Amino acid sequence: MHGPISWRITFQRSGVTRDGLVGLCLDRSLELVVGLLGIWKAGGAYVPLDPDYPLERLAFLLADAQIAVLVTQESRCAMLSASQAATVCLDRDAATIAQQPRTNPLSGVEPHDLAYVIYTSGSTGQPKGTLVEHRQVVNTLWGSQQVFGYGAKDVQPWLASVAFDIALFDLINPLLAGGTSVIVRREEILDWLQLDHQLRCCTLLHAVPTLLRQMVQQAVAPYPGVRRIFVGGEAVPPDLLAALPAVFPNAETTVLYGPTEATIICTHYPVARDAVVTGHPIGRPLPNHQVRLYDQHGQLVPVGVVGELYVGGAGVTRGYLNRPDLTAEKYVILDGMRWYRTGDQARWRTDGTLEYLGRADDQVKLRGFRIELGEIEAALRQHPAVGDDIVLLAEDHLGEQRLVAYVVEHRTTDGKVAADGALGSVLGSSDLRQHLAARLPAYMVPTTFMVLDELPLTPNGKIDRRALPRPEAAYTDAEFVAPSTPTQTLLATIWSEYLTVDAIGIHDDFFALGGHSLLAMQVIARVRAVFAVDVPIRDLFERATIAALADLIDAAQFARTVVATADPTDETEEYEV
Repeated sequence: MHGPISWRITFQRSGVTRDGLVGLCLDRSLELVVGLLGIWKAGGAYVPLDPDYPLERLAFLLADAQIAVLVTQESRCAMLSASQAATVCLDRDAATIAQQPRTNPLSGVEPHDLAYVIYTSGSTGQPKGTLVEHRQVVNTLWGSQQVFGYGAKDVQPWLASVAFDIALFDLINPLLAGGTSVIVRREEILDWLQLDHQLRCCTLLHAVPTLLRQMVQQAVAPYPGVRRIFVGGEAVPPDLLAALPAVFPNAETTVLYGPTEATIICTHYPVARDAVVTGHPIGRPLPNHQVRLYDQHGQLVPVGVVGELYVGGAGVTRGYLNRPDLTAEKYVILDGMRWYRTGDQARWRTDGTLEYLGRADDQVKLRGFRIELGEIEAALRQHPAVGDDIVLLAEDHLGEQRLVAYVVEHRTTDGKVAADGALGSVLGSSDLRQHLAARLPAYMVPTTFMVLDELPLTPNGKIDRRALPRPEAAYTDAEFVAPSTPTQTLLATIWSEYLTVDAIGIHDDFFALGGHSLLAMQVIARVRAVFAVDVPIRDLFERATIAALADLIDAAQFARTVVATADPTDETEEYEV
């Protein structure tokens, strides 16, 4: 592999300039790391493009950011073919890259130049790009080094997608101290056996609460080598913090908080050993960051009083790409300083720490993902059969957070459905799910769709969220066929427990029923334990029905029986399964 210097020359000759935006669409790999560093050394700013995003979303990001140069790999070129950007294909163009000079000329980049643009969910129906400068990134990483004491012996797994800025926290912090960052591929994260193996060599760990809870629940033995755990991305349940010492006996736990607009993180809360944590404390600011709580009149609030959290200091970013109106709304001047309005509600505790209390708007956090419900609602209304809708984050009886969409069919003036097919039918539900999957990342597609004659309203005409019916179980468009074999029956029982669906047919799709990647980890772990077979998690993604997965399990058990009963002295007989 060629390093950042030769790639840097290639990028510059492809048109990368200071503050120029470069699309970065690569699988999680060493090439992605070197490509990112090469873009920086060329003077450009990277725009991460997650290869798992729908084509329509990728096309929007490319157009909105006006990407002039695109860095990718040959396997991803087809999905990006609509882009007019100059394309550098790292594997296909390897020979050309190798011919570039290995000198390291200066790029002329200044601290106030752009480092990257991160797109987050937008309340208006389209994602918005946050402009982050080098000086802001350096400040946050320097603060992390000072507060968390990174060292040359530290090993930290890189688990976050590059499409989220916390990836830099995982990836670069260990390297700055001479330590090691472990690139963990997506399939390794989803396969508990492989992830467990990676964690055994780590001294540091950062994970969102949902993933961290999976680690606590599935760990077969403690992780004594982990000295510090970072957890954040959403409100951290106190019971999860209380459960960590049993699995990570030597680890100090730190809760992290920070929006993208404040550059990765801006506050931290060290959890004292044996402390009984209540509420959702997010602590104190990192060095060179400031936080304040203001009321709706722009006045500071006293201790114990709820206010909106404003972030100031060296971490506050430049603003939003091509959105001067939104930048002016969210980045404000108060008391002679520039602040970012987070929209988060918080209050000061008497000990001087901040406590997070929720949102003042419709933004939610789901498994660490920042989601504007308005973006999902806008995408739903693009379907010709939808007249009105609202999307909520609801909790099922197992405490699992799920997105629920309430929809009202679009009707003509005579009261008839304007589009073919009723949303209340099985076909309509599947159609809506496919409609959203073509436009939004998988984590933004609701688990459940409920059809109402109309949305309930309050006396002043607003949607009465409390009057919405309790979410019902998800369903698919497959004709119901009951399990008929012992394996199918047992699988249906396992799925029912985790998906909270009473009756599951053998042709129902796991993901259409509300399954997601982290839930798949739990299901596969249970399947391995119950059937005593090694089923890779990718098999659940490729065989997402009970019928298909049961056939695979039966074949694996039969193969194991054949091996166990075969005569080891017979060298002529062969078995083919």
